[in-house]
Amino acid sequence: MKIKPVTVKLILMLFLEFAVWGAYLTSLGRYLGNIGLGSQIKWFFAMQGIVSIFMPTLMGIVADRKMEAQKVLSMCHGFAGLFMAGAGFYCMTAGANVQFAPLFILYSISVAFFMPTIALVNSVSYNAMAKEGMDPVKEFPPIRVFGTVGFICSMLLTNFLKVNGTAMQDSYTQLISSGILSLVLCGYALTMPSCPINKTGEKQSFVEAFGLKAFSLFKDPQFAIFFIFSMLLGASLQITNGYANTFLGSFAADPALADTFAVKNSNALISISQASETLCILLIPFCMKKFGIKKVMLISMFAWVLRFGLFGLGNPAWPGVLLFVLSCIVYGMAFDFFNISGSLYVEQNAAEDIRSSAQGLFMMMTNGFGATIGTLAAGAVVDACDVFNTPANWPQAWYIFAGYALVVGILFMILFKDPQKKAAATK
Repeated sequence: MKIKPVTVKLILMLFLEFAVWGAYLTSLGRYLGNIGLGSQIKWFFAMQGIVSIFMPTLMGIVADRKMEAQKVLSMCHGFAGLFMAGAGFYCMTAGANVQFAPLFILYSISVAFFMPTIALVNSVSYNAMAKEGMDPVKEFPPIRVFGTVGFICSMLLTNFLKVNGTAMQDSYTQLISSGILSLVLCGYALTMPSCPINKTGEKQSFVEAFGLKAFSLFKDPQFAIFFIFSMLLGASLQITNGYANTFLGSFAADPALADTFAVKNSNALISISQASETLCILLIPFCMKKFGIKKVMLISMFAWVLRFGLFGLGNPAWPGVLLFVLSCIVYGMAFDFFNISGSLYVEQNAAEDIRSSAQGLFMMMTNGFGATIGTLAAGAVVDACDVFNTPANWPQAWYIFAGYALVVGILFMILFKDPQKKAAATK
């Protein structure tokens, strides 16, 4: 089978897109803990959720009406790269005196421009495929997998590469690495096929322009329940991104565990989560057909219980490290099964004229409000357990997170009606 040149271009674009994120997402918390900002980790990860509430919409409007999407993608990565690299260089010059405010401001501006690019690369990809007569439904997923591959490769680079004798996962160099990758993509995005701009001049109401019409779905009790639980489950999304590497690194204080693989190569261990995510995508069609949407969503929710609970039970020594590995394996189900099945639920049940806005609302509830609230709440739990002064208290925090996920799963099981059974009952 001959591979089209545009396929290779899209693979490289998606590889770079998620390599930018993988350079720091799972290791930033470890670095912040090393420099005495452990109690501020929650704000760095909450910021990704805060900007996800409005920035993707704003940049989407710019791409639809003012500037070609590939140019908006380039612009966003340009600013994201400059400010992320700037954050790294600030830490380098500050040495042992890194202050929260300047680092947080530089980082926040960077992620404000990065988060919209996750949607923009999809728009640029779909446009390029349409021009080549390709079917996005069939041909985009295998291309998108290379985004996860890029994320994993970047994580492993951050784990194993040392700069001046210090692993990047313990250093500000992860921020510089992410910034450089973003700047590379800034230039590369301009080589992508031109995207159309809507110049019809047709005026839209404020509600239509910002996709707020989808909020009418809250009038449907089942949709309201679905979106509320999307937010509640979204609260789990950033917890392990922010704290898993920091938690594993805390075992270094114990001389008997300091040289174990899980402690010295935490990012490599966590990358199993992303590998599992790639494989679990392939299971979704079978599971959807076998169990239906509600049960697949429930599998995701109870997988989060295992994800957190196994972290609390495990330790870096053999055989306790196997519990960490198992936690990373179930992450694929925890993350993919709800995100993809939830997206399908919206696609199948929302009216056609608001379907795209409804997808945006789903992402806003999970990655925006849910991730923000969850990250701040998780930070409060971590602070209450005083884990940075008493590392032995880490399991308490993980058990609290597991208990939360369990309660959410049980309530969802009781309150949410299976749409397939509901449809059958109305016939």
